[in-house]
Amino acid sequence: MTPLPGPLCAALFDHLPDGVFLIDPASSNILECNAAALTQLGMVRDEVLNHSVLSLQKDVMGMDQWVSIAQAIRATESFVFIGQHRHKTGAEVPVEVNTRAFFHDGQEYFLSIARNISQRLAIEHDLHSRDTQLRYALTEASDGLWDWNLETDEVFFSPQLERMLGYGPGEMKPTLETWSANIHPEDVHWVQSILQEHVADKRERFTAEYRLRNRNGHYLWVSDRGRVCERSATGKPTRMVGMVQNVTNRKTTELTLQNMASHDPLTGLLNRRECDKVLARQVELCRRLQIPLGLCFFDLDYFKRVNDEFGHAVGDRVLRHLAKVIEAEIRATDYLFRWGGEEFLLLCADTSVVDLMNLAEKLRRQCEQIEWTDVAALPRMTCSFGVACFPEHGQTIETLFIAADAALYRAKAAGRNCVELASVETLASAAEPVVQVRSERRRSQ
Repeated sequence: MTPLPGPLCAALFDHLPDGVFLIDPASSNILECNAAALTQLGMVRDEVLNHSVLSLQKDVMGMDQWVSIAQAIRATESFVFIGQHRHKTGAEVPVEVNTRAFFHDGQEYFLSIARNISQRLAIEHDLHSRDTQLRYALTEASDGLWDWNLETDEVFFSPQLERMLGYGPGEMKPTLETWSANIHPEDVHWVQSILQEHVADKRERFTAEYRLRNRNGHYLWVSDRGRVCERSATGKPTRMVGMVQNVTNRKTTELTLQNMASHDPLTGLLNRRECDKVLARQVELCRRLQIPLGLCFFDLDYFKRVNDEFGHAVGDRVLRHLAKVIEAEIRATDYLFRWGGEEFLLLCADTSVVDLMNLAEKLRRQCEQIEWTDVAALPRMTCSFGVACFPEHGQTIETLFIAADAALYRAKAAGRNCVELASVETLASAAEPVVQVRSERRRSQ
């Protein structure tokens, strides 16, 4: 057969209705594309050619992930996935991409054909909304349906659900194991526990929000709801159906707000509000387990002078760096809070008086050895520490605070840059002076 002339091949290439991309596997750069590809993206050739294909993909980030995808493309005759392309306007274009590897003159290339499936999705959505015999109906808006046959352990995953996770039709193996394998390792056990409790009729319905891995390796937050809908003559569950909704945006916002409410924005440490919650739990835990709990107040000596002489920007830098230094020296089970201003609080469970005093002294030395190379005129900074322990210096949160605060005041009065242990003798009379203690210490910063 006579080969087609070059101009005719080029014309055919540009008249194909789907977007076609020729890709360099090594660099991920787009070497050539047709007119339909440019139309899909709302771009001109110079904005596409010699740019990484990763710039088009909403769900693919970084060359490490590209290397993994490239290996998958080489391993199969035709690699198909459903995802989102970025339009020049910022809009997301749903596409079904079919990619295969080939060689020409000894050079490897990837050929990707991207089909805009917006209309198909719109039709599917319309059909879905008209379907009056849904397998299972939930009042909440949902993205995907699953149907679990408990007798065969087979699971039907709807096209919507497969698409949400970036899979093509039928690509997900229809088993419960497939689903469980994609649940985040930190979530899988408790999610399975809730599921089994419902199957055992210990819960009215299965409801869980957890992280689920999509085809590209990213985790989505999903809301999963379901219930047993069929039973055998003996009452044994035989069928369970449910719906899955992608709630990543909502969950991300919730977690951000939770972090803002519990953390100090300057240092990233837990804040005073969170301290009240954590301390109450820790005191109760240590009381129940009959183990000690160490509490240490400390602050920067003469910190007000830093703000006055060098400005608040330098003062903020000092606080951030001090927080990092302290965090690097404590255990993962310890809690470090920014109490306010230049004051910090350290909470150490299962820590004796001797161990806490040794730790405080170690931290004191670390603080005075910090070299502030970025601010040459900044004097060497020091910290004063007040230490108290449960149950020796107090049985309640209030008495522990009073004891540690009074010890910190004594450290200030002793010349600063030292560690003082709470005195049992002063506890009885410490409640009244504590306000005065804080006031006097503030004036002497």
